[in-house]
Amino acid sequence: MSLWLFLSEAILILLSGVMAPGPVSAAAVGKGSESPHAGAWIAIGHGVVEVPLMTAVFLGLTRVLNQPYVQVGIGVLGGVLLLVMGLGMLRTLRRTDVASAASNRSPLLTGILLSLGNPYLFVWWATVGAALILRSMAFGLLGFVALAAAHWLCDFSWDYFLSALSYRGGRFFGRSFQRAIFAACGILLLVFGARLLFETAQTLLA
Repeated sequence: MSLWLFLSEAILILLSGVMAPGPVSAAAVGKGSESPHAGAWIAIGHGVVEVPLMTAVFLGLTRVLNQPYVQVGIGVLGGVLLLVMGLGMLRTLRRTDVASAASNRSPLLTGILLSLGNPYLFVWWATVGAALILRSMAFGLLGFVALAAAHWLCDFSWDYFLSALSYRGGRFFGRSFQRAIFAACGILLLVFGARLLFETAQTLLA
């Protein structure tokens, strides 16, 4: 199999994970109401966490991430973080100008925090991602670098698209649209956080 064929197959698998609804996508839509470029910065923040994680998996960290106590710790911290961020987004609805209310929050920092608090990201790279990295090793270091670059470009393109679409919608429909977007994203983050804590509790009780 050639490197290009491998990357083509990998991108299809990666896109299924990138485009799945999640905290980062919700944040890209929410922050997009203030800037069409917010998604790009969120993707950069996401990459700050994910690229070192990919490198760690490449170097053999998979066994650590598969430890039950590690997954529980990440699950609890991640769930609490998602709840806090969701409540924060809902609180901005009380302010007159939703966009300016959110402008104090850095999209870059949002991308970093949501990625650090998302245990699904770590589990995914310890399983599906690890399998892709293992296959990329057949092409040496070049294969791993190409896989990492392809994945980040998928993240960047999708998050940028979401924020740009949200911004255009906000400009067209006005503040009512912005408030609806913030409300929906805030509720989604609360749902993700509550589900994560519930699943973590089930793991502890099992």
